[in-house]
Amino acid sequence: MRHRVRKNLKFNDKSFSHRDAMQRNLLTSFFLHKSIQTTEKKVQLIVPMVDKLINVVNTKDEMNAIRYVMKYLFTKEASLELFKNVAPKYKGNKTSGFTRATAIKFRDGDNAKLVKLELV
Repeated sequence: MRHRVRKNLKFNDKSFSHRDAMQRNLLTSFFLHKSIQTTEKKVQLIVPMVDKLINVVNTKDEMNAIRYVMKYLFTKEASLELFKNVAPKYKGNKTSGFTRATAIKFRDGDNAKLVKLELV
């Protein structure tokens, strides 16, 4: 049985390493710039990870949080931004809903829906 498989969010035509690198690039850019503009499918892929990373930073002890975050972010600047500026703003009882996805337009060429993802 295939329980908990989010088939609609997987990029099946890409290899695992490519999907992983794409996800890490999106997360790194998101925490560096606090907003990104990308397709709707990619936004649906990283929103749960953004929530999870913010929760890990706010709940776990610092060393384990650093190890966990560095699995998903490429640069030290992005992780410092997450630890110093982003996560402390959302400390409390809230566990999700840290982002807002706003539809912008349809991309020329392939007509994919472009979405702006930003922190609330």
